[in-house]
Amino acid sequence: MELKSMDPVEMPIFGSTLKLMKFWSYLFVHNWRRYVAMTPYIIINCTQYVDIYLSTESLDFIIRNVYLAVLFTNTVVRGVLLCVQRFSYERFINILKSFYIELLQSDDPIINILVKETTRLSVLISRINLLMGCCTCIGFVTYPIFGSERVLPYGMYLPTIDEYKYASPYYEIFFVIQAIMAPMGCCMYIPYTNMVVTFTLFAILMCRVLQHKLRSLEKLKNEQVRGEIIWCIKYQLKLSGFVDSMNALNTHLHLVEFLCFGAMLCVLLFSLIIAQTIAQTVIVIAYMVMIFANSVVLYYVANELYFQSFDIAIAAYESNWMDFDVDTQKTLKFLIMRSQKPLAILVGGTYPMNLKMLQSLLNAIYSFFTLLRRVYG
Repeated sequence: MELKSMDPVEMPIFGSTLKLMKFWSYLFVHNWRRYVAMTPYIIINCTQYVDIYLSTESLDFIIRNVYLAVLFTNTVVRGVLLCVQRFSYERFINILKSFYIELLQSDDPIINILVKETTRLSVLISRINLLMGCCTCIGFVTYPIFGSERVLPYGMYLPTIDEYKYASPYYEIFFVIQAIMAPMGCCMYIPYTNMVVTFTLFAILMCRVLQHKLRSLEKLKNEQVRGEIIWCIKYQLKLSGFVDSMNALNTHLHLVEFLCFGAMLCVLLFSLIIAQTIAQTVIVIAYMVMIFANSVVLYYVANELYFQSFDIAIAAYESNWMDFDVDTQKTLKFLIMRSQKPLAILVGGTYPMNLKMLQSLLNAIYSFFTLLRRVYG
């Protein structure tokens, strides 16, 4: 009863992710914090592209502003999507909660171990991502300090007073405002990544539970085997529906992030070769590590889900199916046939997100970066 009444925000598998989203009112509540966090980012993001077009600053700061503009666009899209589809996300999280509680209440010690491992991994990833996000925020604020000219952490265009934005006291005022904005953006960008990673890790957990159930068929009596296989088929349907719902929520955003990741990494590579000081080089490397690590985690867990769903059929085949009666063998064969279609996180509703796709993207990024370097050289 205590588990059933558990607040979704308190689910251990999410760590602090949902708590941060609730605090900033992206999910579960609707208050002024949402607008305090999003409004400055939307306004600045609109002016960033104008500033890039009209900029007379050095090339390294223009390139950095391009990176920040794309990053801000990605951040704003995440925040807007959460606000617009808030109730869809909350319904999905409640579905996950019901599945999670079902596994927590299991008497099977192996399932309990699998749940603990997944929870521990999810919390670890979320903490690492938050730490890297905090380091990146510090980099945003400190990067201009090491420049040869006076610039703001984020480029922006200010109508009527744009020519005075680097003069005191305007520069100090805008610098402080942008420094305050940095952690607010981090709480919009990083928790979303952590939430999607947790969704995918839970789908992987469901795959592993199915594999365990199928490999344990030999421990059951003959009259119990058919019922267990039918349970596995029903659970597989739940798993398939879970992944489909996840794709319906995130697939178009994955396409936006696919394009943004390519643009940002290419820009950062270019920034690395034109950085003026060692300190700026270190900060750019920190940017690259953060953005690359965030994307690699997403692609890795999506790739793991892709292959874990294949392993369901392998686990079924590894059972002692030759000892079952004909009807039970047919039921098991039906489950194996259903498992031949892998469960995939889709990018734009079309392409499966996996490490092969990431490798292709990195090859394209490096080719474009090489072209930019030759032109600049």
